[in-house]
Amino acid sequence: PVEPEFKYVGNMHGNEVLGRELLLQLSEFLCEEYRRGNERITRLIHDTRIHIMPSMNPDGYEVAAKQGPDSNGYLTGRNNANGVDLNRNFPDLNTLMYYSREISGPNHHIPLPDNWKSQVEPETFAVIQWISSYNFVLSANLHGGAVVANYPYDKSQDQRFRSHRRTVNTPTPDDKLFQKLAKTYSYAHSWMHRGWNCGDYFADGITNGASWYSLSKGMQDFNYLYTNCFEITLELSCNKFPPEEDLERQWMANREALVAFIEEVHQGIKGIVSDENNNGIAGAVISVRGISHDITSGDMGDYFRLLLPGTYTVTASAEGYQPLTVTTTVGPAAPSLVHFQLKQEVVRKPTERKASGTRVNNKALQKKVVPRATRRGTQR
Repeated sequence: PVEPEFKYVGNMHGNEVLGRELLLQLSEFLCEEYRRGNERITRLIHDTRIHIMPSMNPDGYEVAAKQGPDSNGYLTGRNNANGVDLNRNFPDLNTLMYYSREISGPNHHIPLPDNWKSQVEPETFAVIQWISSYNFVLSANLHGGAVVANYPYDKSQDQRFRSHRRTVNTPTPDDKLFQKLAKTYSYAHSWMHRGWNCGDYFADGITNGASWYSLSKGMQDFNYLYTNCFEITLELSCNKFPPEEDLERQWMANREALVAFIEEVHQGIKGIVSDENNNGIAGAVISVRGISHDITSGDMGDYFRLLLPGTYTVTASAEGYQPLTVTTTVGPAAPSLVHFQLKQEVVRKPTERKASGTRVNNKALQKKVVPRATRRGTQR
């Protein structure tokens, strides 16, 4: 089970179609190269569970496709059939996280609001169900309208300055890792890393999302705050709906980057959290000293923690078990295998104290005990 889950999501905005076409082509490319015996692709497929969703917004795509690339308006087909922007439709966990941070609350797997199901669109609901069903480790969602690799956080803590176009770099606890992931794509891309694209300049072809502009209720931040998944957003073309004759050039520009980014899922540490009988422990918390963002083990006890090369102190903990802390070194080539076998906590029974002094006869001990009526109301 120590095989990481990876995903690509395209066409979240229906009129940003290049990601959709690239993911369809990538699917065909992976299958063809596997059949040809390409060692790199074969190893990648054998060692990784790759999920590809070419279109998250098929209704929006149909609207955009009817107009075509020549007459397509900048926003035509962007939203879903209900007129909702799906990348502004996920539960706002950033606000909860910023508050939680002030009170030393949880820094991962932040609970969803009670009414979240009534607040999201069918596509958003389906994606949340999907990403909750797999222990995804790494992801990218593909957009258009710029050429840059965007990483979390997308939403700044202070939204009051949004109307004045003030931007604030808002890093996650894994900021250096996210920068490395974004650079992996930008430097493998034919021209993203050059910085100047579409009239904008981004050093190394990457940007912190909130530093560019603050975005609330986006899918990228939701992945990081609700699941184990690290997601970035790839803006891939100045033209949201490029003409057919441009697709081959775009494919050649992105092919190596799409493969190289999948390979990034194989870094850091991974392993199994189990009990003394080698049974996997689901939901065990993996904490890395110095990084205030934890991840959890999957249903089989398997975990994956993306990390840059270095030496780390890592703790695995689970309810009912004694936590275990180890020190491990992560290299640049492959993930380090670190298993945790946790011992159950010993529950000590309180020692019985013998009564001292006057002996009490048995009859006095036989006093009938009448239980109190159960108090009605909310119970913890």
